[in-house]
Amino acid sequence: MFRLSTVALQLIELFLSSAVHLLYGFYIFSSAVAGDLSLAINALFFKSNIEASIRDVGSVNSDNDLPPIVLVHGIFGFGKGRLGGLSYFAGAEKKDEKVLVPDLGSLTSIYDRARELFYYLKGGQVDYGEEHSKACGHSQFGRIYEEGHYPQWDEDHPIHFVGHSAGAQVIRVLQQMLADKAFKGYENTSENWVLSVTSLSGAFNGTTRAYLDGMQPEDGKSMKPICLLQLLRVGVIVYDWIDIPILKYYYNFGFDHYNMSWRKAGIWGLVDCLLGNSGPFASGDWILPDLTIQGSLRLNSHLNTFPSTYYFSYATKRTTKFLGFTVPSNILGIHPLLFIRVLQMCQWRHPPDVPPPFKGYRDEEWWDNDGALNTVSMTHPRFPVEHPSRFVVKDSECQPLQPGIWYYKIVEGDHILFIVNRERAGVQFDLIYDSIFERCRKHAFRKIPTMPDHVE
Repeated sequence: MFRLSTVALQLIELFLSSAVHLLYGFYIFSSAVAGDLSLAINALFFKSNIEASIRDVGSVNSDNDLPPIVLVHGIFGFGKGRLGGLSYFAGAEKKDEKVLVPDLGSLTSIYDRARELFYYLKGGQVDYGEEHSKACGHSQFGRIYEEGHYPQWDEDHPIHFVGHSAGAQVIRVLQQMLADKAFKGYENTSENWVLSVTSLSGAFNGTTRAYLDGMQPEDGKSMKPICLLQLLRVGVIVYDWIDIPILKYYYNFGFDHYNMSWRKAGIWGLVDCLLGNSGPFASGDWILPDLTIQGSLRLNSHLNTFPSTYYFSYATKRTTKFLGFTVPSNILGIHPLLFIRVLQMCQWRHPPDVPPPFKGYRDEEWWDNDGALNTVSMTHPRFPVEHPSRFVVKDSECQPLQPGIWYYKIVEGDHILFIVNRERAGVQFDLIYDSIFERCRKHAFRKIPTMPDHVE
């Protein structure tokens, strides 16, 4: 009887979670369509004003003296041009004269997205690498960028990167690829192409939410038979297979290099993907395995913090301690999309019959969370090796900035505080983004190294 009750509660939770996610996705999509229709109608009556506005924006962005600030979206995210005029970063890109917002795969793996980001900036056809492509069963080459968005990118023209959620880990993987000279035809890359990295709720060390959504805690790679992620898997496969251009124009999960379209895969290709015999979910080459604790350990084992790059992170938290228990804080301030998960992550227990993901793991260290990621995961890379870090309360405490150290702050807010809805975050939105852009422009710069202690 107890087991039946447990199963019934799990099914109810699955239904509620899937309904909330579906409704929120429909809300975002419909908002984008409505926004485009509004612009189209305005264009009919105010065409000259719109063209003048576009010319003004172009003249501002033509300033080549400033290194660009690149905003990298997280899971389910989108860049400039997707979802009409909707901004993933809620318009924060307008706060600086030279900001780029790339559109990367929203569910593709950290590795694939890092490769896409490189070619978005330098130009050319995305090359996922022969060995990786064969191992994962997808095409080696992807989207073509006729002209890179910052083709002069090199050690003398480095870039500031700002990443939200999984986007922060994408930046770290890209920097390591640059250090390893992992791009064919670009033998001069180095870690110094990255001037600074700013993380907003960054997924550095994985999240226990991945297991709540359906990843198996035993290996961090496979999915439970019945879970939210299985519903997502089926939906994504069908969405890519029907391949309706207008839908893909507004939103793309990023799996075009898997050729799942009905034109290429046919009906049997669809069946094969749904049965789990082929596609990104069969190979594990998608985002969720990278967001488990095990997946993050695999990534972090070969990712470095480099001595000439500036690092700063904002870790979010929507929990507090009450009578010795970790509970959600400011319930009205938690987005409905995240509320159930905040509560569940507060109570997370690693299965006792499953080996812990790493030596020294303790559940209680992972209870503070923002509804998507654990706060301990967002501050700086910690596992399997802790990287140099410093906790700060006020920005003035870390001036002048020192490269090679992760400066981090704890911010009261949920996982989508920094994105999509600017009004929801209020004045905190402007304060945080203003400090980020000011730091990039005034405090994070590279000097010619001197060694005064060794001067005779």
